Amino acid sequence: MAVIRKSPEELMIMREAGRITALALQAVREAIRPGVSTKELDQIAADVIRRHNAKAAFLGYPPGSPHPFPATITTSINEELVHGIPSPKRILREGDIISVDCGAVYKGFVGDAAFTMGVGHISDAARKLLEVTETALAVGIDISCVGNETSTISKAIQEYVESQGYSVVREYTGHGVGRSMHEEPQVPNWWPSGRQRVRGWRSIRLEAGITFALEPMVNIGRPETKVLDDHWTVVTQDGSLCAHFEHTIAITPKGPPLILTAL
Repeated sequence: MAVIRKSPEELMIMREAGRITALALQAVREAIRPGVSTKELDQIAADVIRRHNAKAAFLGYPPGSPHPFPATITTSINEELVHGIPSPKRILREGDIISVDCGAVYKGFVGDAAFTMGVGHISDAARKLLEVTETALAVGIDISCVGNETSTISKAIQEYVESQGYSVVREYTGHGVGRSMHEEPQVPNWWPSGRQRVRGWRSIRLEAGITFALEPMVNIGRPETKVLDDHWTVVTQDGSLCAHFEHTIAITPKGPPLILTAL
C-alpha cells in the first residue's frame, strides 16, 4: 500500500479532527479520579466528540468484524497496555495508572491520540514509567523531519527506552493516519538489528505531507504481551506495569512536524 501525502487543505481538516480528539482526551483527563468508572469516562469522550460534529473512530471498528470495538475510547489499567474496553464495573482506584486512547473522525479524516496518567497518588516506579514513555514520544516527534527515515524514529525510541531500563512492545506499532485510522507507513517503536527482518515492514524517507501516529508502548518488565478473552484488551504477559502515549503528526517542508492532536 502506498503512503498518501496530504494536501494543505486536507491537513487543515486533519488538524480539526486532531483538535476534537484532544478536547475529548482533555475532558477525560479532568474526570479521572478514584471512584470513577471507565464507562463514565467513555461517555464524557463521546459527548465531546458529538458536540463537535464528529464521529468516534473506534466505535464499531473494524467494520465487518465479528468482535467490533464497543466503545468510544479504550481504557487500559495497570498491566493492560492498550484496547481495554470501558465498563461500568471497572472502577478506578487510588494508585492505578490508566491509558486512554481516543480517535475522532471529522469530515472524513481521523485524529488519533492517547495518554497515560496516575489515579491519585501513584508509586515512584509508576511515575518514572510515565515520564520515560512520554519522553520517548517526544524523542520520536523531534526527529520526524524531512530527510529522516521511519527506521530512524524507531531506533531512537527503542534506544532511549532501553537506556532507561525498560522494554519496548514489539507487536504493536505507530501507523499512518488519514482517511483511514490505519494507513501506511508503519512506524514501529523498535527496529530489527543485523539480518533480522519483520514481514511487511519497510523504512521510508519522510516527505512533507506524510501523516502518522507515533505511539510508544513501554513495559517495566519484559516486552511480551497477550490478548484477553474479550478479543481486545492487551496485557503484559508478566503482569508488569506498562504505559502508552500517542500523537498524530504531519511532516512539514522544513523544521519539526505539526502535532495534529495538540490543543
